[in-house]
Amino acid sequence: MILPPPPVDVCPVAMQELSGLTSDGKQFFAVSDSDNGTLRIQVMGRDCVVKRTITAPVDPFDVEDLAMTPDGTLWASDTGDNNKSRSTVALHKVSPSGAVERFRVTYPDGKHDAEALFIDKSGTPYIITKEPLGSALVYRPTAPLRTDTSVPLEQVTRVSLSSTDTPGGPLEGTLDSRLVTGAASTADGSVIALRTYTDAYLYPVPDGDVVKALSGDPVRVPLPNEPQGEDIAFDADGTLLSASEGAGTPIRAIAGAAALAQPPPPATTTPPPAADQAETSPPAASSWQNWPLALTLGGLVLIAALVIGLRMRRRA
Repeated sequence: MILPPPPVDVCPVAMQELSGLTSDGKQFFAVSDSDNGTLRIQVMGRDCVVKRTITAPVDPFDVEDLAMTPDGTLWASDTGDNNKSRSTVALHKVSPSGAVERFRVTYPDGKHDAEALFIDKSGTPYIITKEPLGSALVYRPTAPLRTDTSVPLEQVTRVSLSSTDTPGGPLEGTLDSRLVTGAASTADGSVIALRTYTDAYLYPVPDGDVVKALSGDPVRVPLPNEPQGEDIAFDADGTLLSASEGAGTPIRAIAGAAALAQPPPPATTTPPPAADQAETSPPAASSWQNWPLALTLGGLVLIAALVIGLRMRRRA
C-alpha cells in the first residue's frame, strides 16, 4: 500500500467559522455556519483572497457543508442540529448567480445532527450524521426533491470508523477521530471522501454503487493538527483539500490523493484449455492401452518373414 503524503499548506483563510469548502480546480468556494440571516458563499482565488460573494436570498438555520456538481451548481447542507430540535433539515441548491431553491427533508427515525454532504455522479445528495455513539448514518432522499413540501429520507447504510492516534480536533480524545465532520466526491463520482476532525477516508466507487462503496475498506489519509477540521473537497485533478475553522487556518492539499483509492486491477489468470483442444490430444495412457494390438501385428510380421525365408531356401 502506498502511504499518502502529508498535507501541504496552500493559503490561510480569513473566515472565522469555515464549515463548508469545495473547488472547481481554479477557485475555492467556502461557506460559514455563521450566516447572519443570509446564505453567503465566498468565492476565493487560489491565494484565499475573496474575489466575490454569492448571496442567496434565504435564511438558513445551520449550514455545515458545501458541495458542487460538474455544472457549477452549489449545494449547501443546512443540516446542523446540535440540540436535536429541528423537525426538518434543508438542502439549498444555489446557482453561480445566487438563485436558490430550498428543499426540506425529514429523517425516518428521529432527529440527527449532520455536518457532511456529498452529491453522487447521478446528482443524488447523501447526508452523513455526526454520531458521538455508534456508527455514522448515511441517508438519501426517497423521491425527487421538491420546494413545496418536505421529502422523506431513507437510511441506506452506516459507516464505522476506528479511533486513530492522529493529533488534532477540539475534543482531545478518541471521539475526534470517529465523528464525521465533512464529505466530498470527485467530479466523476469515482471516489468519495469522508472526514473526521483528524483523518480523511477515501472510498473507491468503480461501478457507481455508493452504498456498496461505503461498506468497503477505505484508504485512511491523516490530516494532523487541524484544530477543528470540518472541511474536505477535491480539486478537478484529484487533489484532496482540507480546512479547519478558525481565522488564519490554512487550506491544505494532498496532491494525487484520489488515485490512492482506485481499486487494484483484476488479477490475470491463465484460462483453462478449451474443450476441443483437450480432446485432440489423447490421454497419456492410450499408448499403453494399445499394446496387445502392437504385439499381434509384430507377431504376424515375424511369421510372414519366416515363411518367406523357408520358401526361398527350398527354391535354392
